[in-house]
Amino acid sequence: MSDDLDRGAPGGGSDRLGGGGEPSLRELIDYLARGLVDRPEEVEVEEIEEPDALVFELKVAEEDLGKVIGKQGRTAKALRTILSAASAKARRRVILEILE
Repeated sequence: MSDDLDRGAPGGGSDRLGGGGEPSLRELIDYLARGLVDRPEEVEVEEIEEPDALVFELKVAEEDLGKVIGKQGRTAKALRTILSAASAKARRRVILEILE
């Protein structure tokens, strides 16, 4: 599964959180988002370091925005839940922002 994550992520995963061959949180978001949308080539994930949190900005094609957010925000909430669980090991607050 690590190969699948590394293949689709730009930059080859140099921003690994846990090291030791584990995929980074950025790669995880990228992988999940690409699986949801019709235009995976337009998925972009930007990582922003803040003093109290790590913020990930997810950009997708305009017509794919609804797929990433989901009905009543359920898909977005699920993405945030997965991200939160994956970041628990690092004991750092992680925020996912979905940009229009």
